[in-house]
Amino acid sequence: MSIGIIGAGALGSNLARMFAKVGISAVISNSRGPETLSKLVDELGPTIKAATTEEAAKADIVFVAIRWVDLKRVLGALPAWNGRIVVDGTNPVEWIEPDSPDANDPSNPLAAYGIKPVDLGGRHSSSVVRDLVPGARLVKAFNHLDVNFLAQPEVAGGNRVLYYSGDDAEAKVSIRSLIEKSGFFAVDLGTLDVGGPLASLPFGPLAGVSFVKV
Repeated sequence: MSIGIIGAGALGSNLARMFAKVGISAVISNSRGPETLSKLVDELGPTIKAATTEEAAKADIVFVAIRWVDLKRVLGALPAWNGRIVVDGTNPVEWIEPDSPDANDPSNPLAAYGIKPVDLGGRHSSSVVRDLVPGARLVKAFNHLDVNFLAQPEVAGGNRVLYYSGDDAEAKVSIRSLIEKSGFFAVDLGTLDVGGPLASLPFGPLAGVSFVKV
């Protein structure tokens, strides 16, 4: 199966590093064009190629690794998904400017980390993403850990745990296989409406928790 990564920031670039490390081919895109990714693809070697967002979105498995604020704009400009697998690696947070009033908001426990939660009106984040990718088979994964851990699947004599959830059994099998090929221990959290909220930053009970299977 072909793999596309939409977004080349902290998450997208570390997904590409994770795949390159184990020899899995993928294409990666950003909003500025493939030519701006030459340094990254040169670093990662022949299995990772730069592409446009439209090209990355045509892959069999597409990883969404963009900022929450950009989701509607980017995903809304893409063609029909036609049953392809989309992996939601996003979290509903916004970055705070250091000199803005939000940076010192006492009601935001995440202000010290430079982020604030997005008000989703009681919905969980993947239910919002699901509406933005009609016709896709959506899986929530690769979102609950510090992105720097993606290059470190093995630690303390074991394998880091990565969670995934979704409503399509076949799609989940494909993502589980990628998780395991990348060196992690995969844990199925069930359906999207059950597992999505459990592992979603910033307030999911499993968000940010780094378990190791030994």
